[in-house]
Amino acid sequence: MKETINKLELLLKTGTDYITKLSESELTYKPIPAKWSKIEILGHLIDSGINNLQRFTEIQFEARPYKIRKYKQDALVNANQYQKANTREILGFWVSINHRISDIIKQQTEQTLKYTIEMEDGKTADLRFLIKDYVDHLEHHLNQIAE
Repeated sequence: MKETINKLELLLKTGTDYITKLSESELTYKPIPAKWSKIEILGHLIDSGINNLQRFTEIQFEARPYKIRKYKQDALVNANQYQKANTREILGFWVSINHRISDIIKQQTEQTLKYTIEMEDGKTADLRFLIKDYVDHLEHHLNQIAE
């Protein structure tokens, strides 16, 4: 997990550095109405962080296999109105929730990393997979913001 934690922390630093250099017009530009702007992508990463923080903590005490509940990504981005949100607030929230997630990851043991999860399609994996998948997902969307 050390490599995953290091990757998460590097992504937070590079993502913050990059986002703070963007203008409001660059952050809110929508190439087409149905596509997310950069600030909406960051908002989606907050929603992902909220959902995964809950998963990473609930798996510690819920019955296993822990069942992954899907969340409605587009509806959350729209409901939170990230397009109109204050950039500093959104960026600060994203950084804060990911620091909390990093702390939760650091608390895991080899035993807890093996806790079983059940995906929406019925396939199973473990907490280690879920954590790595979260960080990879974050990296994917930061790359979209950097495009």
